[in-house]
Amino acid sequence: MNKVMMTALVGILYALLLTPIVLAQESRTIESVRAAGDFALTADPEAPQWRNVRGVFTERDQRGEPVPGHRTEIRSRWTGRNLYLLFICPYEELNLIAKPSTSTETDKLWEWDVAEAFIGTDFSNIKHYTEFQVSPQGEWVDLDIDRSTDPPNHNVGWNSGYKVKARLDQSRKIWYGEMSIPMAKIDQRQATVGNSMRINFYRIQGPGGSGGSGPRRKHIAWQPTNSPTYHVPESFGTLKLVN
Repeated sequence: MNKVMMTALVGILYALLLTPIVLAQESRTIESVRAAGDFALTADPEAPQWRNVRGVFTERDQRGEPVPGHRTEIRSRWTGRNLYLLFICPYEELNLIAKPSTSTETDKLWEWDVAEAFIGTDFSNIKHYTEFQVSPQGEWVDLDIDRSTDPPNHNVGWNSGYKVKARLDQSRKIWYGEMSIPMAKIDQRQATVGNSMRINFYRIQGPGGSGGSGPRRKHIAWQPTNSPTYHVPESFGTLKLVN
């Protein structure tokens, strides 16, 4: 093998070794695409406002282990007033509240089936962030969280005024959850291209025992926390506002 071929081979091997690192870095960022204006929630990925938006996927639990049959997609859009999130959630089994309420928030909703977003914009205190949940039936709960205190403060009485929409397709075993979160409730900055937020996405799915846990309960995390809890802000990825 001559020197030119050897140099080319080394270059190819280097690129192959580097590729997983690049992909890992890219997978820590979700781009939120600017919308021309605010829009009504549909929980429909084929709606005009969502059809051509590229999302991120997660199919592992909080420790990075595969969760077959639950490959979740999250898409995002934004305007000056709102941050929009769309969850596309395949499932095997449902765990739903028998008499859901969509007019008032449901405390401890995480003991049932939910999709969640944890969002932090307080870069001086990353342990301060907000939490938003939506269920397959359109139930919701939002919290203002500060884990820098002892004990940690999970303020379920906080009200962001966000909106949710859910749609359950039992024939395809997919449910869809959409959120519209007021920017002013999560970020003191004016929304503009280039702004970034610290974020993580989670799901809890399927039958559980006392406290919403059990061997058939599925946990899905976009960025692994390497912990039994999702409340590990050090593990958050990044959401970036783009055109």
